Amino acid sequence: MIITVQKFGGTSVSDEQSRRHVLRHIVREHKTGHGLVVVVSAMGRRGEPYATDTLLDLIRDNGNTLAAREKDLLLSCGELISAATLTSVLCAEGIPAVALTGGQAGIITDASFGAARILDVQSQAILQHLSEGRVVVVAGFQGKTEDGEITTLGRGGSDTSATALGAALNAAVVDIFTDVDGILTADPRVVSDARPLSVVSYEEICNMAYNGAKVIHPRAVEIAMKAGVPVRVRSTFSDGEGTLVTRSETVRSRPGWTDRTVTGLAHVQGVTQLSVVTEDGPYDLQLRVFHAMAANGISVDLINVMPNAVHYTVKEIDSPKAIGLLRELGFEPRVRENCAKVSVIGGGMNGEPGVMAKIVGALTNQQIRILQSADSNTTIWVLVSGGDMAAALQALHAEFGLHLESYGGGMGS
Repeated sequence: MIITVQKFGGTSVSDEQSRRHVLRHIVREHKTGHGLVVVVSAMGRRGEPYATDTLLDLIRDNGNTLAAREKDLLLSCGELISAATLTSVLCAEGIPAVALTGGQAGIITDASFGAARILDVQSQAILQHLSEGRVVVVAGFQGKTEDGEITTLGRGGSDTSATALGAALNAAVVDIFTDVDGILTADPRVVSDARPLSVVSYEEICNMAYNGAKVIHPRAVEIAMKAGVPVRVRSTFSDGEGTLVTRSETVRSRPGWTDRTVTGLAHVQGVTQLSVVTEDGPYDLQLRVFHAMAANGISVDLINVMPNAVHYTVKEIDSPKAIGLLRELGFEPRVRENCAKVSVIGGGMNGEPGVMAKIVGALTNQQIRILQSADSNTTIWVLVSGGDMAAALQALHAEFGLHLESYGGGMGS
């Protein structure tokens, strides 16, 4: 049996009008005769009755003292409501359908309530329903432990549910339906001429997701990449094919593909730069700094290490605590608040000369100062003032020709 997995986000199932668009995509796929598994998120966003953040607000009003196990019981309800509601829509249209919790669908996790990791997917129940001609609607974002406790998978968990099921079922494709027409070269709210990408590699979209692009969760992409399951990021509200996410070699083999150095840009706001510089400081400066951050649960990023200095960034929300820890160690850090990390991402930049020169040139021409930088084989990061972020993204987008119509068309479309 050829199996397709479709995942619909919260805005896609939030009201009756949106669910009619969802129904259209399900009906089209159902008519092909393929087995169909549909994963759903909780309805809507904060303020709407069954959204995850609305459910969280219920316990915040009581001092947020609920234990993690019970919190997962509460948070799992949003997706259950979505699954049952969508199943009723399908049944009303004469489409045989069944709703399953994540645990009933066979998603087995560890006991890390609130951020559980998937250990196994036991797909027998889904396969039985598919063999009997039913569309299987699965509550995303959740699973169960081996002893039956309900768990949730953390933010982006429904994406993770979808690709994990796709991998276990050897699906032909996993379609991630959202409220945008696929993956764009940059955030269109910042770069007005951002263009849709027809195809990207797993590695590229992982880097984009980890560096601020919010279209798909990076953990979901990693699962798909390991299993070799193609993913399409599509709009619920149109019939476009969206963006195909697949192996690098598949990207390069597509008809009409042309080589590219940079695929897209991503950004993260609300970043604080911390610098600890000493003339005759302790030989274990770096160890003491990063051990203190790790021991107190502070994530560090954009790290530059030198014999007598360390430079790194933390989230703005963590900066007061990080500064206090450094002072307890006897250091007086230099602090630069309100920064933004801009990421230039592309599988073709590895070994390509001149990429950094173009980045520096584009930003210098706009009188934007680079505060710090780092790189990997597919990404170059630059730290800029938060006030310069939009101009930096626009300058880099133009410098690498990401706005050109031929750029999108040469991507294998």
